[in-house]
Amino acid sequence: MDYGLTAFGIATGERAAVRDVVAEYTEDVKRVLGYGYEHIHRAPPEVSVTDLAVEAGAKALAGVAPRDVDLLVLALTDLADHLYWDAAARVQWALGLCRAEAVLVDQGCVGGVTALDTVAGRFATHPDYRTALVIGANRTVDAYWNRLDTHSLLFSDGAAAAVAVRGAPGLRRLASHAETDGRYADFFRMDVGGARRPFVPGTETPSVRDAWDVVEHFGHDAEKVAGYAEEIDERTARAVHRACRQAGCAEEDLARLVLLNDNARVLAAQAALIGVPLERTNARIAAEYGHFGAADHLFCLARLEESGALVPGDLVALAANGRGMHWACAVLQR
Repeated sequence: MDYGLTAFGIATGERAAVRDVVAEYTEDVKRVLGYGYEHIHRAPPEVSVTDLAVEAGAKALAGVAPRDVDLLVLALTDLADHLYWDAAARVQWALGLCRAEAVLVDQGCVGGVTALDTVAGRFATHPDYRTALVIGANRTVDAYWNRLDTHSLLFSDGAAAAVAVRGAPGLRRLASHAETDGRYADFFRMDVGGARRPFVPGTETPSVRDAWDVVEHFGHDAEKVAGYAEEIDERTARAVHRACRQAGCAEEDLARLVLLNDNARVLAAQAALIGVPLERTNARIAAEYGHFGAADHLFCLARLEESGALVPGDLVALAANGRGMHWACAVLQR
């Protein structure tokens, strides 16, 4: 379904140099600094993920009457403010979008890309929908996991929003591809706190599974762990190839390739597999800001638009992987 992204808004936590704060999170300072990140952004304790989403959404909607918004799609990475609670509905109400349907996307870091597909689907099945607001947001729950030491990405708190308008020029969605492989679903979870094993008062605070749990799953076999990492990169590349084929373009035609704000090594490896020079990716933005989870792609698009880096006709691919595991890519044209 043809629509274009016409306006953006972002909200971030407080900026901190990785070198200055890394020792707060881990003794393995050299390894974390080796990922190549310069800064992360941390929200103060009183700021929640929906607070960030509302702030970014309000900025994107400047000049748009709330009654004119037909759809809100919110993609989250971490836990919402509460359990048994609809974060998308809360954001809809806080923004005054009283006419808008609210949809929550929960596919981890890939959610910001699949949210664009959700908009296309809703526009296709609801001919009266003209305007949508899509938001990606992440707020690390520090009580459950370590934003610098759990994974090889350094997590930042922030949200990014975009207004999608049916038939609008600008950043038009051309095509998308998505796929899922549930074999790896258990790699990313917190074992305590769900219906199978509820929280028990007075017991130790549970924690999220981390990269070392993945290593243990593969029996500490370095070759198998490397194979898993390579599969993630290869399937990300495959998603780009398939989306480009649908859009009728080649990878070398891409003016920009926006991946997750991953570490320097992963970004270089994925860019090489896809066939796009590293300087056309979001590597510089990733190093400067950190990984915003489901907000990465909209955040990077906002920065590219703001800087004037995109010119009419430019093709942009947004590609990612997320827990589940999911892979997705969307191709847009400026």
